[in-house]
Amino acid sequence: MNSNHLRRIPPLFRDVKILVIGDVIVDHFIWGSVSRISPEAPVPVVNVDREELLLGGSANVLRNIVSLGGRGSLCGMIGADTMGRELVRLMEELPAPVDGLVATDRPTTVKTRIVAQGQQVVRFDREETGVPSRQSLRNLLNYLEQHLADFDAVIVSDYAKGMINEDLMIRLHSLMADMRRQQGRPMPLIVDPKPSNVHRFVGATIITPNHHEAEIISDMAIIDTHSLTAAARQIREQIDCASVLITRGEAGMALWQEDETLVTIPTTAKEVYDVTGAGDTVAATLALGLAAGCSTRDAAILANYAAGIVVGKVGTACVDNRELQTALAARDS
Repeated sequence: MNSNHLRRIPPLFRDVKILVIGDVIVDHFIWGSVSRISPEAPVPVVNVDREELLLGGSANVLRNIVSLGGRGSLCGMIGADTMGRELVRLMEELPAPVDGLVATDRPTTVKTRIVAQGQQVVRFDREETGVPSRQSLRNLLNYLEQHLADFDAVIVSDYAKGMINEDLMIRLHSLMADMRRQQGRPMPLIVDPKPSNVHRFVGATIITPNHHEAEIISDMAIIDTHSLTAAARQIREQIDCASVLITRGEAGMALWQEDETLVTIPTTAKEVYDVTGAGDTVAATLALGLAAGCSTRDAAILANYAAGIVVGKVGTACVDNRELQTALAARDS
């Protein structure tokens, strides 16, 4: 299918609203240069030029949704600390609502990356993981119960920090089932998973593991088309989801659907500088496409174009609607 058809879809993103549920992270970048090795240890000495705070984790999924022209909200946990306040500020600058953010007694998750000459030198994390407290979980569920019906699709962005837990997913599945019965409309559920506890995502519309995660979930080594097909089939049967989209880096993507067909989608990336946040971009674009009414295959192709753009940028980047439409137009020129 040529991109003339696909180019009609991104303008529809403005009419949909997506709920992102997941682990909220602040991405802290320290940018600098290296000209010598430390005399104290065999490590580079980074001369710092600037620092930057960006929305990360599930917050970066929302950032991509807004950048692509859609509307959305975020349901997640932050700390009652300086980085939590910074994250709220960044959300307000998007702009995006912050009423789905629940303040907890644990610190806001922060990933600090030191980047020199365009290359990441080291990353260090500050976080406290695990299931949220009973009161925090109650506050999260209250938000879902009051607001879920306002949205056209849901993304679960699991970074294995504890936000995506058994009780929350059970209640989310129940609420979505109630909506289907009462309103007669299916709500797409897009899941960007971690391999542990994938049973929580049974019944999802589409699940988007990367190549390594797909190998872990399926317990298979993916080395060729035959093993790729077998792994995708195994994941779909295991999770009982409608579709599986395996992201494969330079090899593009592979989509396994209900009709038992494997669609391979070659990468559109010209150069790969940084894969940070590429999975967030894929989830955001998939959700917008499905909520706008296009097929799973078309949504996956759009997500592949968007991912091809974002990996050509350094840092926790996102894609805007104009960039996506330009990339689609370029394929036909």
